[in-house]
Amino acid sequence: MVTPVNNTTANPASLGSALGTNKAMGRDAFLKLLVAQLKHQDPLKPQDNAEFVAELAQFSSLEQAMGVNDRLDQMMLQNQGLANANVVNMVGNTATVKGSLITTDGSGLGAPVAFNLGGNTDSTVVRIMDASGRVVRTLDLGARNAGMVRINWDGRSDDGIVQPAGTYAVGVQAADADGGTVIVSQETSGTITAVSFDKGYPVLHLSNGISVPVSDLLRVESPPNNP
Repeated sequence: MVTPVNNTTANPASLGSALGTNKAMGRDAFLKLLVAQLKHQDPLKPQDNAEFVAELAQFSSLEQAMGVNDRLDQMMLQNQGLANANVVNMVGNTATVKGSLITTDGSGLGAPVAFNLGGNTDSTVVRIMDASGRVVRTLDLGARNAGMVRINWDGRSDDGIVQPAGTYAVGVQAADADGGTVIVSQETSGTITAVSFDKGYPVLHLSNGISVPVSDLLRVESPPNNP
């Protein structure tokens, strides 16, 4: 009497169930499992042909899917390269980004200040602070309508003294008629002097000394043509 060989690879639902319980199974692991199943199957109860063909079809589908993934990865890298090249081409242009810093050259010409109000305000106060956090100028703008507000700081302190060249922070405090806080989103502008990619995404470096991810970019303007 011939003693049947025990099936050391459980096969209640073939490789389909094994694959279903391990979504991360790769091509090599799938092939090893298939070979192990054939090697250890009961010779008196060989695997059904239809089931074996189905498992080969699963393997073929897995290879095709991996090939598609490889091509998609290559396309993604190519698209990322093109996107990075487009960002680099913005160097030298004027960028407006989310932020609260401005720069002045110390000439007394000042610097533009821009921010967006999320609603109508009853009071709007702008404070200009130097690098130490000291408030050098307070501008009371009164009531303002919702939307973009653009003003120009003349580069002077409350005492009328021209402030030295450098980077200054802008703080905006806005309240509605009931005293509730109105949401303020600020923006700043500067010339793009460089672009870095060491963080895994493009970072814009502006002439006003700030660095922001490209996702904070609001708009880009080409420099005026010199006559």
